Amino acid sequence: MKSYTLRVLADHLNADVQGDETVEISAVGTLDGAGSGQISFLANSKYRSQLATSAASAILMTPKDAEDFVGNAIVLNDPYVGFARIAQFLDTTPKAADSIHPSAQIAASAMLGDGVAIGANAVIGENVILGNDVQIGAGSVVGQDSIIGSNTRLWANVTVYHNVHLGQDCIIHSGAVLGSDGFGYANERGEWIKIPQTGGVRIGDRVEIGANTTVDRGAIDHTEIHDGVIIDNQVQIAHNDIIGANTAIAGSTVVAGSVTIGKYCIIGGNSAISGHLSIADGVHVSGGTNVTSVIREKGIYSSATVAMDNKLWRKNTVRFRQLDTLFQRVKTLENNVK
Repeated sequence: MKSYTLRVLADHLNADVQGDETVEISAVGTLDGAGSGQISFLANSKYRSQLATSAASAILMTPKDAEDFVGNAIVLNDPYVGFARIAQFLDTTPKAADSIHPSAQIAASAMLGDGVAIGANAVIGENVILGNDVQIGAGSVVGQDSIIGSNTRLWANVTVYHNVHLGQDCIIHSGAVLGSDGFGYANERGEWIKIPQTGGVRIGDRVEIGANTTVDRGAIDHTEIHDGVIIDNQVQIAHNDIIGANTAIAGSTVVAGSVTIGKYCIIGGNSAISGHLSIADGVHVSGGTNVTSVIREKGIYSSATVAMDNKLWRKNTVRFRQLDTLFQRVKTLENNVK
């Protein structure tokens, strides 16, 4: 395992060193779990008490916290961001593929950039373009006319349908399906008539999509996921959705069709967003929220109820059904008073 001095890591962050800048760091760890050769961070004051007993070789901390600390530290304004960048710097995650495996099936018309690696039993379709240093994991499929930008990584068993474009520096985790048909049907006297989904999927740069997440292709126009978006595991993105740059969507969220989500939004886990509506830039939707109407202004939005004793919940459910009757009675009483 490769190690770096505290000075090298601090220079990587453009930060200051307090203590022994020659100490060697090879991994990251938590304050209470780190040992020799590991670096941790203090970003929340409630963990400050752990500094006294932490065995980490160094701590990332703010200038204020560093004033009373006698150990080795990298001093910077945002220790958590610093920790993320150091974790990337020390990352030992293996490649999704490190060569072109003999069992990979690659169409003659496919174009491969320099340094492309394709794992065992992967399939690359007709007219596919893979940029430089793309990694395609074992068992993955890239359908015809799709494009994958440089340095993008598909882990094992990812399915990319036809006419899907991914940008550069993306990470697509195992089991993800990009470009499956959207849920488009017409009803003729009770019979469902399928509408061919002839749009594609367009994914920007630096996008990460979690395991078993699905992104449907557009019905006519494209489904779009813009630069810097991060999407957790088991999320459904329906046809013709547009997800703005640097938005984060947590696990088990369902986004119905033709939704536009703005830039820099945070969608909490297990949320449900109804179709054909828009959400403004900078909106934070709490976990478990049902969004059923347009959100036009930046802010925090929440719904659903908290867990409670079942007997109390049953009583409150009955009361909820009585709300309209109660409202009408109160309105009548107010009118009589007036």
